[in-house]
Amino acid sequence: MTATVTTTPPLPAVRAGARWSGPLLWLTGAAAVLTVISLAGILLDDRILTGVPIWLKPFKFAVSFVFYGWTLAWILAVLPRRSRLAERAGIVIVGVSVIELAVIVGQVLRGQASHYNMSTPLNAMLWSVMGTSIMVLFFAQVVIGVTALRQRIPDRPAAFAIRLGLGVSLLGMMLAFLMTSQQTADGLIGAHSVGVPDGGPGMPVTGWSTTGGDLRISHFVGLHALQALPLLAYALGRWTRWAEPVRARLVLVGGIAYAGLVLLLTWQALRAQPLTSPDGITLGAFAALAALTAGAAVAVTRGRS
Repeated sequence: MTATVTTTPPLPAVRAGARWSGPLLWLTGAAAVLTVISLAGILLDDRILTGVPIWLKPFKFAVSFVFYGWTLAWILAVLPRRSRLAERAGIVIVGVSVIELAVIVGQVLRGQASHYNMSTPLNAMLWSVMGTSIMVLFFAQVVIGVTALRQRIPDRPAAFAIRLGLGVSLLGMMLAFLMTSQQTADGLIGAHSVGVPDGGPGMPVTGWSTTGGDLRISHFVGLHALQALPLLAYALGRWTRWAEPVRARLVLVGGIAYAGLVLLLTWQALRAQPLTSPDGITLGAFAALAALTAGAAVAVTRGRS
């Protein structure tokens, strides 16, 4: 049966009387300023570190935190009930994010790598601080995720998008631990490339390896499920005429497919295979995922509302 037309807004409105998280919005603004500073650094500072402009890493992290901070602030504002615990978790996230960004920028100013750098006691200590900060951020986001699971979000597509987005982004965070366990050619522990040394030929802007596997790809894709799935829910509500139950199931299909994509990208990287040079097995796996996703989407849209 054809789904009925609905006038439901594309995404739920901010909760009545809600106050957006000041700390998370502050993080968004600070990261936006750092984005501009880092971009200027890329243009004006000709230093190269691990094969890329030295300011590229803070630029990428700053852009990521702009989206991360704003999205979490939005999630807390649209939850049906205010959660002081989730708000405190947001404050914790701001604190550890500032620590991580400060270490990254500080190491750039020193001309040192921020990640996997154990060359001196100071560099090792700073890397340890970053690792601890990420662990704290991970568990703080778990708190927000549990809060979103426990509250009944009336808009079902948005509910699936928020919960799956938080969950898949946590999966993306966990993939970073694979990087810390990679052994480099010189016997050191910690690398994002697989099968080739870090700092080799890479894709423009991202720097993802074009000669070997790169765990940053699935890490990046997983993290940004937090934005991608709410955008999917928005697009379905804004530009389709399907009823809310159909859109909710489509978001569910999209979320499962997105998690599958993250796992396939991880599998490809661990096989020391560049994103740009997939073999037949990899192409077959991605084709199977696409076919299953398309089939599930068609089944949902042809089903009853």
